[in-house]
Amino acid sequence: MIHQNRSIFHPATFFLIGIPGLEEVHVWISLPFCSIYLVALVGNATTLLVIKAEQSLREPMFYFLAILSSIDLALSTTSVPRMLGILWFDAHEINFGTCVLQMFLIHALTGMEAEVLLAMAFDRYVAICAPLRYTSILTSSVLMGISLCIVIRPAMFILPMVYLIYRLPFCQAHIIAHSYCEHMGIAKLSCGNIRINAIYGLFVVALFLLNLVLIGISYVYILRAVFHLPSQDARVKALSTCGSHVAVLCVFYIPSLFSFLTHRFGHNIPHYLHILIANLYVVLPPSLNPIIYGVRTKQIRERVLSLFSKV
Repeated sequence: MIHQNRSIFHPATFFLIGIPGLEEVHVWISLPFCSIYLVALVGNATTLLVIKAEQSLREPMFYFLAILSSIDLALSTTSVPRMLGILWFDAHEINFGTCVLQMFLIHALTGMEAEVLLAMAFDRYVAICAPLRYTSILTSSVLMGISLCIVIRPAMFILPMVYLIYRLPFCQAHIIAHSYCEHMGIAKLSCGNIRINAIYGLFVVALFLLNLVLIGISYVYILRAVFHLPSQDARVKALSTCGSHVAVLCVFYIPSLFSFLTHRFGHNIPHYLHILIANLYVVLPPSLNPIIYGVRTKQIRERVLSLFSKV
């Protein structure tokens, strides 16, 4: 009887549609997503190997880059294989617990990526605005503390979402118009009151946007310091060191903000377009981040070229 009551409130499985409205071209859509995922795997794995092998890459900037690559590998692997299973093999059903776990991992890893981008902005701020105190500020203990915050803080904020989902009753609806499980996509299937879920979701997004504000403030100070440098060469070099980070910020925040604003306010935007952008949001940054840093960072570029020249 207990199992029966629980099954009424929590369905055994959910049904992930994939990309609604484009079911007939799922196979074709899967090809670029698979290619981008492979680029993300190879690119981030190569970045981690290069940072580990090259003794000169022991600066805090490369330490944070290694964390970013690890998060990107986890984020893309949490979402893309399930997505490809839907697009290739019609593997639409997902266990309720597995769906909630995927929701937690995707949101938590996205939050971790936002945190590590903030940490990288702080690193650039210290390097340019206080270069003589760089090593005394970013000590090993400070880096360890920042690393723990990158992992623990998003996990703590996303963990209540798991409780908020489990407290909801689910009656008959179990079809999610998406290719992966996310908080409001699950909550909207409930036959109960989801107001708390919506409010808490907005609270988490506000924290996510606060990171962007803090990054913006740091770059105001960075640019002010850069334009007070005595020589043009010094200004160009300082701006160049920030170029990779700014490009990664754009790759991460533009699709995520578009997805969020479309989810809340874009009622006239086709649903399939929203889902496509949401899918790109979890796979495009992981694939582009190592390319951006590989192209713009001399130490990584030279090390990668030397590795491929030996193959």
